[in-house]
Amino acid sequence: MRILMIANYLPYPLLSGGRLRIYHLLRRVADRHEVTLAALLESPDDREGIAHLRQFCHRVETAELDGRGRWRKAPGMLRYALEGYPPDLRLLHSESLARRIGRLAASERFDVVQMESVMGLYLRALPPGRSSKTILMFQNVGAAQFARITRIERSRYRKVRSWINGVSMQHWEPRYAERFDRCTTVSEADQALLRRANPRLRVDVIPNGVDTEAYQPLPERAPMAAPSLLFIGNMSYPPCVDAVVTFCEEILPLVRRAIPAVKLRIVGADPQAAVKALAGNGVEVTGRVEDVVAYYRESAASIVPLRAGGGTRLKILEAMALGRPVVSTTIGCEGLNVVDGEHLLIADQPDRFAEATIRVLQDAGLRDALCTNARRLVEAQYGWNQIAGRLEEVYQSLFEDRGAVGAIR
Repeated sequence: MRILMIANYLPYPLLSGGRLRIYHLLRRVADRHEVTLAALLESPDDREGIAHLRQFCHRVETAELDGRGRWRKAPGMLRYALEGYPPDLRLLHSESLARRIGRLAASERFDVVQMESVMGLYLRALPPGRSSKTILMFQNVGAAQFARITRIERSRYRKVRSWINGVSMQHWEPRYAERFDRCTTVSEADQALLRRANPRLRVDVIPNGVDTEAYQPLPERAPMAAPSLLFIGNMSYPPCVDAVVTFCEEILPLVRRAIPAVKLRIVGADPQAAVKALAGNGVEVTGRVEDVVAYYRESAASIVPLRAGGGTRLKILEAMALGRPVVSTTIGCEGLNVVDGEHLLIADQPDRFAEATIRVLQDAGLRDALCTNARRLVEAQYGWNQIAGRLEEVYQSLFEDRGAVGAIR
């Protein structure tokens, strides 16, 4: 098949969970199909990834985002809101990328055009009369994601903005998704949300995953007298910012009553001011790192104290593959086929989360059992090769309805 993938950021370097998902699916699909990638550049530094992606993509087209601040984009965002579109989608609009997509689709016959959900409006860039089948890929259901972010936002401006986007998404997402031949979500929970909002949608589940071949279990860090906890995430993403601030303010002091020497490493690109302010007194804020495995190697456990967000957490699958026990909130591990006490520990209240963290750090038998069971789980269900195979099944099914399987290249 010839496939055009349209993404809201270049999926390399691997700086976030979203990039990891797009990259691993793209790379595996490109082993068997001719894939063209069209993506936005979040910053000029992203250009370093183009050469790498061209090693397996047929073609890579990029365009830079408009660098103007949000206030200068406010008129366009207001226009989007008045037209019934979530206003934050205006931040992802690039006339240059739209023109490139239009030229690509006019000059080449793509069997499938696949878009990340926030890039859905680029459907308008495709020429009329096209024969391509279309897929809208949801990493999150935006309405639910923004509703949760609204609850945790401390800034009045950001709270109002999230609320507006959440309400807009609630009306726009399920209706606009109907323009696509198929939708995918990362979990059955998100699949159910979309189907309830619009029963006419055809929605498949393509889970998140982990590279189980590259990520092998690490030996346990010793000694455990001064253990290090690890949080990995995009540190400009509001739910991640809220998670580490809440952990340091409400949970870490409780853990230190039992284990005074415990340390915390916060790893991830673009840490906001509230995150940088946490550094010191046994808390390290690294910013972007080239190799997260080195930080897993030095950690005793991975924490995921998320109170908002959507989709599923690649950071949990990563920790499980690398043999590090996980303590998570319910939201943090939502959508993953995990069992509390078998694959990880789940706790939502600060005191319960602290208790679970202490148990993992002090009980070697518990750590071993959690890591063994979690590794078996990711090998059985969450390897990227298996997940890419499920996506290929979706491609195939798009053409079975019209009896065109034999025509697919």
